[in-house]
Amino acid sequence: MNLSSIKDEFKSRISEQIDIEQEGEGRFLVVTPFRFEDGDHYVIVLKQEDGRWILTDEASTLMHLSYWVDDKQLESSAIGNRKEIMDCSISGFFVQNRDGELIIPVTESRFGDALFSFIQALSKVNDQCFLSREVVRSTFLEDLMNFIKENVDNTRLAFNWKDEDRDPKGNYIVDCRINGMPRPLFVYGVPSDTKANLAALSLLKFDNWGVPFQSLGVFEDQEELDPKPVARFTDAVDKTFSNLSGNKDAIRRYLGKAMELGTLPLK
Repeated sequence: MNLSSIKDEFKSRISEQIDIEQEGEGRFLVVTPFRFEDGDHYVIVLKQEDGRWILTDEASTLMHLSYWVDDKQLESSAIGNRKEIMDCSISGFFVQNRDGELIIPVTESRFGDALFSFIQALSKVNDQCFLSREVVRSTFLEDLMNFIKENVDNTRLAFNWKDEDRDPKGNYIVDCRINGMPRPLFVYGVPSDTKANLAALSLLKFDNWGVPFQSLGVFEDQEELDPKPVARFTDAVDKTFSNLSGNKDAIRRYLGKAMELGTLPLK
């Protein structure tokens, strides 16, 4: 497969904003719109190694963990050390931790699938990293789930839902799945840029699998997020609300229509 074909596969599989820049013999920088919470882009390099293609972060993710999360914060967060954070986050994505360097082999020339899994793994590392930095835990997700419980028959709710057949390891979790409709409603709470990216990737994965669903996203505060991940998520989701506190009546009416009609109006 030539470089032009690889780029086309990346674009069609993930985003038109992806590009490839050659930086040496057999080494190419994969430019994506995905960023860490501090604004730096994910470092992703495509290169040949021992006669095979791999994607690597060249240990840049570990450096971000070192720069932005100190050991005391990790100890107090109760989510483990840096290696545990990385290993837990990449589990199930076929990504390997090679002494701090994250890599994924490209198998059967499936470049797009490899990049999709790699971005998802890096996003989960990013998410865990910055969750550990929160001094005061936001109750937004808990508040949103409680709001849904108050307004929807609880027998129709499945929280932290995963597709047992296609995703037994739970790499594409839905915050809340509302059942009892021809197309179940997937609800996501979005408190951060990372969650917006993860939710968008998950929705693309469900669509790729042919899963019947409709989707709703509620931001903690849309104005506080970077416009790019917000745009990425709103392109993938059917309906969004900019926050919970100022939209409870509108969200309640929206959910009521779903219960009554079995489907929801789109954007």
